[in-house]
Amino acid sequence: MTPTRRTALIAGLFYLVTFVSIPTLTLYADAKTRGFTTGLGGDSGAVLGGFLEVVVGLAGIGTAVTLYPVVRRHGEQLALGFVAARVLEAAMIFTGVTAIMSLVSLHRSGSGATDSAALVVMGDSLVSTYNWAFLLGQSLMPALNALLLGTLLVRSGLVARAIPLIGLVGAPIHLTAVVLSFFGVIAQVSTWTLLAALPIAAWEFSLGVYLLVKGFRRIPMAPAAESLRVAQSEVPAR
Repeated sequence: MTPTRRTALIAGLFYLVTFVSIPTLTLYADAKTRGFTTGLGGDSGAVLGGFLEVVVGLAGIGTAVTLYPVVRRHGEQLALGFVAARVLEAAMIFTGVTAIMSLVSLHRSGSGATDSAALVVMGDSLVSTYNWAFLLGQSLMPALNALLLGTLLVRSGLVARAIPLIGLVGAPIHLTAVVLSFFGVIAQVSTWTLLAALPIAAWEFSLGVYLLVKGFRRIPMAPAAESLRVAQSEVPAR
């Protein structure tokens, strides 16, 4: 296996791993219910969901670090921006997980507490923290990632052109939904936000599968390297 094929394989696996947190929409249901901090419901789903989101955050960084050496030759600033965006996305994911695990801690210590009203207020605050961290992390950042990496992949031709185009078309749609959610025009969890997120999900999933199954199509020289090669070939042999 060549180094470039290995890189594509690892990046593809990382991309597919980022989908393991999908069940958190259900796993967090009890933790986000008002009164959870007073001891109502179970917390095993929240703990599992938090663990899956940590895995996703680390896998997201893995996608950027793995792809950086390959895509930077086609635009180092964009490639650095992609790495930075992935790291920021992971930071926001970890912020959300911290809020969820704080809810779990309050839940475990809140059963039978006398000041249940204060616990409920604290729980509401932590749920709000998670929701905002999700909006700024797992909602906003994937669209920016699609713009950065999608541009690099279109330039380079490393994968089938249709795949990054899905991300480049879907990113503005998704960003619009995020902005509308930020200003309260639409609910953060709604049919509109779900539909807006589908192209981004399709782009990331298809990229992961493509890299895993086929690898990079080609790795052409960057323009500067190609110009140097041509110049050297034109030097008369002695």
